[in-house]
Amino acid sequence: MVSMNASSAERTSAVPPLSAKIVEPTIFDLSSPGRVGVRMPESDVPAADSPPPHLLRSELPLPELAEVDVVRHYVRLSKFNYSVDSGFYPLGSCTMKYNPKINEDTCRLPGFLFTHPLQPIETVQGNLALMYQLQEWLKEIAGFAGVTLQPAAGAHGEFTGVLMMRAYHKSRGDDKRVKMLIPDAAHGTNPASVGMMGMTVVTIPSDDRGNVDLKKLEEACDDTVVGMMLTNPNTLGMFDEHVEKVIALVHGCGGLMYGDGANLNALLGIVRPGDLGFDVMHFNLHKTFAVPHGGGGPGVGPVGVGPKLVDFLPEPLVGIVEEGDDDGTPPLYGFVKPAKTIGRMKAFHGHFGGGFVRSFTYIAMHGPDGLKDIAQYAVLNANYLQARLRDTYHIPFDRICMHEFVMEGQFEGSDVRALDISKRLMDYNFHPPTNYFPLIVHEALMIEPTETENKDTLDAFADALIKIAEEAKSTPEIVKSAPNDTLFGRMDEVKAARELVLCCWLPEGYDLS
Repeated sequence: MVSMNASSAERTSAVPPLSAKIVEPTIFDLSSPGRVGVRMPESDVPAADSPPPHLLRSELPLPELAEVDVVRHYVRLSKFNYSVDSGFYPLGSCTMKYNPKINEDTCRLPGFLFTHPLQPIETVQGNLALMYQLQEWLKEIAGFAGVTLQPAAGAHGEFTGVLMMRAYHKSRGDDKRVKMLIPDAAHGTNPASVGMMGMTVVTIPSDDRGNVDLKKLEEACDDTVVGMMLTNPNTLGMFDEHVEKVIALVHGCGGLMYGDGANLNALLGIVRPGDLGFDVMHFNLHKTFAVPHGGGGPGVGPVGVGPKLVDFLPEPLVGIVEEGDDDGTPPLYGFVKPAKTIGRMKAFHGHFGGGFVRSFTYIAMHGPDGLKDIAQYAVLNANYLQARLRDTYHIPFDRICMHEFVMEGQFEGSDVRALDISKRLMDYNFHPPTNYFPLIVHEALMIEPTETENKDTLDAFADALIKIAEEAKSTPEIVKSAPNDTLFGRMDEVKAARELVLCCWLPEGYDLS
């Protein structure tokens, strides 16, 4: 395999043939008869009875290895992984920022780590105080009257918010409202959340500057509208220039405004969605507030609401059930039930250690000024990259962006496409950006650098994309065959999707039955 430390020119000149495969040995391949990981001394207590014979197998093909063999094998495999701790993640709409390690330390403090949600509230006052303060901070950051921490992810937060919107209308006897307005530059989970309610999705197109088309919106507003789900900034990376008019139109027909908070990283300390008139919004703690994504931890999707929806929040909320005294006696925290609650949305109280403690730490460490810096640097980084790439790639909505921007991954006279460019980036040791989203941009490459990347990283990434654009015109076969020097070459994604392998690996000839 070509060294990952080699220069780009060295790597592309040593591209292996497409048929080449680098075979990584399995743990079974490393097995050697007689090797053991641990040698136990002779037992000095009576042996327990073995399981019944019908539960035993006479032969089980377990590998035989020393402990050092196992450790080295899995450490070697771990080095093939790409992570935010090892490289830049430009995934648009995902806000894949670096997660500070102090967050990991605080969530492992014994008082947080070794508690149980069924303990008496008197024994978990510190946990409840943290949850209460996090609710209050999120309310202040986004300008809302109330917050629930329960939802387990952003899409779950959307579902919770739409449930509250429907409950609000039904509580007023307004049962004819069945339509949700969703811009074509919204997140894909928005129509899915609405569809789960049995509501009708009405798509509102964007204008030529990436805003909601006000004329089309006005035509769609009537007394059957539940509300509108607006991602702002949207998935083009554009802050809607007419957001106040959009909200006024929806409120004017009796609808409610839902804010998709996935892109809140661009607004911290600058704009509060509640002040703009949004009635409900979900937060992505695993995006904006540095909770690890995916396998690194659970998603967390709290929901904030304005005055109209406070009584409909899920139960229970953390509240102060007994005020403290002037003599220093702290308040007693407990659980409260909103008057018209839509009910519980998750077992227990949400992702406490996995999400709340990390986000509490992150917000506390930054403070108001630091949060504002986060948004300003995220916007600065995105605009810097957009400026560097503007002359090389077509940017269909070319104006000042927010935290991300979208460009087209294609060139006149070349059959190279966005997918090819993304795979070629892997040869330059960069994770690809988001592909083919939003759908309103042809061959879309959606790039979000976040605030955590420095100028050196941004320049190296831009240089790689500019070089790939040159290759797409001069030597397109190099781009279309990429990645060329990763452990495995280009995967047949269609074959992988159609011929799933969902069982564990077994030695050849072993009969699982």
